Amino acid sequence: MTIDTQTAVTGPHTVAPEGHRLTGRARLVLFVLCAAQFMVALDFSVLNVALPVLGKDLGLSRSALQWAVTAFALPSGGFLLLFGRIADLYGRKRLFLAGLALFGGASLLATLAWDPTSFLTGRALQGLGAAVVVPTGMSLLTTTFPEGPLRDKALGISGTLLSLGFTVGMVLGGVMTDTLGWRSTMGLLAAAALIVLCLAPRLLPESRTPERPWLDVPGAITVTGGLLALIYALSSAAERGFGGTDVLVSLAAGVLLLAAFAVVESKAPAPLVSLPMLKRGTVAWGNIGGLVTFSMMSTVVFVLTLYLQETLGLSSFLTGLVFGVQGVASAVAGSYAPRFIGRFGARRTLVGSLLGQGVFTAALLAVGAESGALLATVAVSVASMCHLGAIISYGIIVTSGVPDAQQGLATGLVTTTQQVGLTIGIPLLGVLATTRTSLFDGVRTVLALDAALVTVVALLVAVGLGRRTR
Repeated sequence: MTIDTQTAVTGPHTVAPEGHRLTGRARLVLFVLCAAQFMVALDFSVLNVALPVLGKDLGLSRSALQWAVTAFALPSGGFLLLFGRIADLYGRKRLFLAGLALFGGASLLATLAWDPTSFLTGRALQGLGAAVVVPTGMSLLTTTFPEGPLRDKALGISGTLLSLGFTVGMVLGGVMTDTLGWRSTMGLLAAAALIVLCLAPRLLPESRTPERPWLDVPGAITVTGGLLALIYALSSAAERGFGGTDVLVSLAAGVLLLAAFAVVESKAPAPLVSLPMLKRGTVAWGNIGGLVTFSMMSTVVFVLTLYLQETLGLSSFLTGLVFGVQGVASAVAGSYAPRFIGRFGARRTLVGSLLGQGVFTAALLAVGAESGALLATVAVSVASMCHLGAIISYGIIVTSGVPDAQQGLATGLVTTTQQVGLTIGIPLLGVLATTRTSLFDGVRTVLALDAALVTVVALLVAVGLGRRTR
């Protein structure tokens, strides 16, 4: 079977990596693309430590605090596939730049927010901008760097900075919230978007698929509507439970729309998602592993933030330092993950990383109601090292063997998995911590379920990928 790897690349700044080394221009392109990913990761985490302070300032209850996170993740998860495909057809660079501009403007709105509505509107628009930046940035990366050592290295650097951005955000969020107030965290994102937007136009090459086939509008409507309805239902359930009429209606609508999407894609001449691609064992099982590692790790961070500040009484600054240690550990893991993948393979690395994440999440069950900050720091740091290994390996598994013309689809699936994972974990499990009479008991319940789910899925991924490999 012949695989078409042709991708149209236009403009005077086409990047052509040589051998197994990155050229000077390739390094600059990688820097810009990773800076954008870093910025989005920073956005997700920089506000986490500030949630208790932000809630008091804007009048958000503890159970409603998750909307500060969900308002961002809802559009960023719902629109990823659509924007990934539009970028394939009409130009990845131009859409990437538009997404950066939207993200920066939305960050400014969140900075100046005067009530919960204006703040959550800014967060939602940030999420929409991220839905453009993330898949276009990833597809620019995978079409710039050919499959093999160079792409593995680029994905390794990107994954490391993604994790580092998350952790740096936690540290900066603590410092800035204690010194300048929570609004400064949103202002930082507006400034970062402006810097990347100034650098990107001259460095990035334009690329798109050679032809411009029919855009799958019915598929775009059903998958986007399905994801939005499903994520909304899960997020609303975190605040009011699953018994509400709007929750049940949204949940049913999400399932029906996603089922309709599968039917539409099976008949579409140019589908938004290629069903044969989803039938690839590497794509299906790789994304399942990615969904679980993101959803369960984001839940751990969310409940630990509440535990450290509300149970142990740590300040925002000290809480940020706890996650700063986690960031250092993740950076170390990121430098070694490509070596592990090169020696043991991406499949074994993914399975081993998921198992490690589950084990060290379970270790957090030993924290106490009056002490436990040191244990929490060590356990979450090691769990995050395993989490980073899972991030890098699942990205390699899903995008390997996919033609360049479909890289937007493949990376759209990768990033949709990432954003949906970041969104559903907190509503599904975080509700158990925020709605219990005892926050500490709720945190322990969440950690136990989290560890069990990651471990079970690790075993399923091992069997699924092993069977497909044979």
